[in-house]
Amino acid sequence: MERVAAIDVGTNTVLLTVAERRDGVLVPVVERAEITRLGRGVDRTGRLDAAAIGATAEVLGRYAAEARSLGADRIACVATSAARDASNGSEFFAAAREAAGIVPEVISGEEEARLVHRSAWSDFGSPGHRLAVLDIGGGSTELTWGSGPDPAGRRSFQMGAVRLTERISPGDPPTAADLAALRAAARGALAEIRDIQVSGHLAGARLVGVAGTVTTLAAVEQALPVYDAARVHGSELDRDALGALLGRLATLPLDERMRLPGMEPKRADVIVAGSVLALEAMSLGGFARLTVSDRGVRWGLLHERFGP
Repeated sequence: MERVAAIDVGTNTVLLTVAERRDGVLVPVVERAEITRLGRGVDRTGRLDAAAIGATAEVLGRYAAEARSLGADRIACVATSAARDASNGSEFFAAAREAAGIVPEVISGEEEARLVHRSAWSDFGSPGHRLAVLDIGGGSTELTWGSGPDPAGRRSFQMGAVRLTERISPGDPPTAADLAALRAAARGALAEIRDIQVSGHLAGARLVGVAGTVTTLAAVEQALPVYDAARVHGSELDRDALGALLGRLATLPLDERMRLPGMEPKRADVIVAGSVLALEAMSLGGFARLTVSDRGVRWGLLHERFGP
């Protein structure tokens, strides 16, 4: 069977999917996710941190070796917000080439959004019905909408869970003033979503939430002792329940948040900001609930580069 692979190098997380074609359908063989925080400090310095470059390149080396050992001769690899924004991205690309033999392709926020929409449509889309896709990353947030695999519209906002956390620097645990500041910054960055909603583009749309913030919130809401993609993918988060979960997360110091069932420990320091972004986006867009997707850019890449 033919096997192919896709790697998504994000601001916070590096993700791998190795898939094989079975009866014309791509089926996952291996999926990996590791938080390396490539975008640490980029919002403040405009540069990638040397340690983060090294950690990310090391993960890329392991991912590429595993993919090749499983028979994936073709590997698509893209980098998103952090690599787009940093002035020293060339240092990261050189390290990636040396460690993995591949150089990530830097894609724009709009291209990132298009690939995520394609992935979500393949799982949750239905002809004649509108789909909206919210992708909360570490450095940016993307929103798409449309009635097919290619979005009719898309927007990229330069605010993600890591960037918002670094910009506000909330206390441990956050104070009421910290939460107000997080909400104000998130609402300001995502304000255009209200205009999109007023224009009618989101009317009747099913909202799908993608990426680590949303999947982690779903896992914590279900109190999963071990992350289970089968229980997270396709689950739903109600806006009111999400608000209650944010209130709970914000009362806990970091060490307690890290120990919550379902929490990815390395994501615990940015999950409050990520939750705020999710809630503000849902509020601005007029959505009462969202469907959780455990897939994203890498699956969009697989469908586009290696699909039927």
